[in-house]
Amino acid sequence: MKTFIHPSSLVSEKALIGEGARIGPFCYVADNVRIGAGTILRSSVKVLDFVEIGRECNIHENVVIGGDPQDTSFHDEETWVLIGDRNTLRENVTIHRSTGKGTSTRVGNDCFLMEGVHIGHNAVVGDRVTMANKVGLSGFSQVGDGTVLGGISGLHQFVKIGRYCMIGGLSKIVKDIPPFLLVDGHPGKIYNINRVGLKRAGFTTQQRKHIVDIYKFIYHGGLPLRSAVDEAEKEFSGSGIAMEIVEFMRNSKRGVEFWTSRSRCREGD
Repeated sequence: MKTFIHPSSLVSEKALIGEGARIGPFCYVADNVRIGAGTILRSSVKVLDFVEIGRECNIHENVVIGGDPQDTSFHDEETWVLIGDRNTLRENVTIHRSTGKGTSTRVGNDCFLMEGVHIGHNAVVGDRVTMANKVGLSGFSQVGDGTVLGGISGLHQFVKIGRYCMIGGLSKIVKDIPPFLLVDGHPGKIYNINRVGLKRAGFTTQQRKHIVDIYKFIYHGGLPLRSAVDEAEKEFSGSGIAMEIVEFMRNSKRGVEFWTSRSRCREGD
C-alpha cells in the first residue's frame, strides 16, 4: 500500500513517513517526526517536533502529540515523545514531551487511549493499557502493562501503578498502587485483587489465589507494612509474582496505598 498524504495537510519534507501510512485532511506534521508504516492520522491531527510513532497506529481527530511540557523547568531542550505500535488514540488526546535533555514521554504497544486522555511530561505507559475518557496522567507518573483506568481518573505526579490493575472511574490516585489490584475512590483505596482483569489476561486460578495469599500476608497479617514486605520475601521465596510485588513496594517513592478497612482479600474466583 502506498503512502497517502491529503493535499490539505502540511507535512514537512524532513519528516520520515513509513510505507502505507495515511495522513488525512488538515493535519500538521513537523520536521523532527518519524511515523511508522501503516499508521493513520485521520483528520486535524498535529504531530509536533521530536515525536516518533510506531507502526499501524490509529490516531483520530484533533489529537496533539509533542506539545511542550507544562513544566516551568522546561527550557526548550530536545526531548521526545515515543509511541509504540498498534496504538489507538481517540479524539482530543494530548501527549506532551518530557522535561530534561535526553529524556522522553513514552507509550508502549497496543494501548487504547479514549477521548480526551492527557499524558503529561516524562510519563511512562506500558503495553496493552486502556484509559477511558478524560483520564489524566501527571508528570513522571507510570502505568504498568495491562492496566485499565476508568473515565476521569487522575494520577498525581510521580505516582506509579503496577501491572494489571483496575482503577475505577473518577478515582484520585495519590500513592503508588502495587500490581494486580482493584482500586477506587477519592483518594483511591485498594478493595481487592483485579480478579476479572487477571482472568481476561490469562492468569490461572492458582495464580490468582497465590496473589490473594501474598496480599493477605502483607496487608492483613498483623505486621507493620515494611516488616510485612520483608517477611513476604522470605515466605514466598522463589515466586516471581511475589518478588514483583515486593520489589514494587520497596521501590515506592510516594508510598503504597493501603487496603480499605471495609474490604478484605477475597479468593481469586
